[in-house]
Amino acid sequence: MAEKKAFVLRINPEVLKEIEIWAADEFRSTNGQIEYLLQQTLLARKKTTKKKKITD
Repeated sequence: MAEKKAFVLRINPEVLKEIEIWAADEFRSTNGQIEYLLQQTLLARKKTTKKKKITD
């Protein structure tokens, strides 16, 4: 597994609470949930970017 880099994240307390609940529902840590959501968003963006380039 690739080395991970730590950084400070400022986040709205209400958003953090929702992520904590969501993470617990999916048996992940809060950090793991945030990382998972970022990975899924990046994958979706890559797919959208590829489709956009094909149609241009």
